[in-house]
Amino acid sequence: MYKLKIISSTVRPGRKGPIVANWIAETAKKNGNFDVEILDLGEINLPLMNEPVHPMMKQYEHAHTKQWSQKIEEADAFIFVTAEYDYSYPASLKNALEYLVHEWAYKPAGLVSYSAGAFAGVRAVMSLKNDLLSLRTISLAEAVNIPGLNQLINEDDEFTPNEIIATSAKTMLTQLVRWTKGLKVIKEDK
Repeated sequence: MYKLKIISSTVRPGRKGPIVANWIAETAKKNGNFDVEILDLGEINLPLMNEPVHPMMKQYEHAHTKQWSQKIEEADAFIFVTAEYDYSYPASLKNALEYLVHEWAYKPAGLVSYSAGAFAGVRAVMSLKNDLLSLRTISLAEAVNIPGLNQLINEDDEFTPNEIIATSAKTMLTQLVRWTKGLKVIKEDK
């Protein structure tokens, strides 16, 4: 089984990211190819980047960075769950990405975006894809974009996808397995 880290990016009170992250985690478990772990940036609570040495050197001083590095290093693949904030993805995710360099490399990433409105977080995805590319993380073409998120969350704070969203998730996970297999060979070829 491949180690899949699902990164929930929102941190503010009242956030919906963990609800969506729980849904995609359960969907990924049903795929049968992944050992799934959710990394909730709201719980991890990384401070603004405070390492004195550039992450390219991998000389981490702080315990929170060493723990974050270990979690990301052990991953074979990622799914980023992101809202759209001001036409981009949350600063908490940008900060978490910038803590590390080598640990992200040669691994595939599925993207799950959402918004309360009609845009479904696609502008956040466009920004995130550019930043992931600079870290040598391959974001899949197949993604899950969720418009009108609040109408899909019930009174028990459970996300219920419509058929289009559910099918998109299955398609993305199928491709994530393929890319994980292929990139594992590239990552091990040092």
